[in-house]
Amino acid sequence: MAVAAGLVVTALILQVAVFPQIAWEGIVPNLCLLVVVAAALVRGPSFAATLGFFAGLLLDLAPPADDVAGRWALALVVVGFVAGLMRQDTRPSASTVVATVAVSSLVGTSVYALTGVVLGDGVAGSGDLVQVILVALLWDVLLTPLVLPAVMRLLARLEPAGAR
Repeated sequence: MAVAAGLVVTALILQVAVFPQIAWEGIVPNLCLLVVVAAALVRGPSFAATLGFFAGLLLDLAPPADDVAGRWALALVVVGFVAGLMRQDTRPSASTVVATVAVSSLVGTSVYALTGVVLGDGVAGSGDLVQVILVALLWDVLLTPLVLPAVMRLLARLEPAGAR
């Protein structure tokens, strides 16, 4: 869990400190989501849902922290569980990894956006929500080949095998 926690903290720092400089329409890639998906594919739904909770909570509390806390935590728990269901006992193919990231990005960003609508936090029109979800999906899929293979190898190598 220590390696995964270190990866989440690194992803969070990059996500809030570096990637806002290259934001597209104000939307940055969700590196925390990518780490949770990688953990799900390597370790399964239970581990990834737990990691997703902590990654989401850190993301909720990271500056500027102007939304209701818990929205990203809920979204990344769901992402970790759903992505973990895609885990197989064999190494996933590149197309499976990209498809899992795409579905996870869609699900995670949708859960986050819809909880905002329900809570009256960051209220936007449905057209704006669709645009945010699609741009986030595009960012996450574009970064998949750069992030997931390395994170998955690191998690598979450094996390104890018995922890599956």
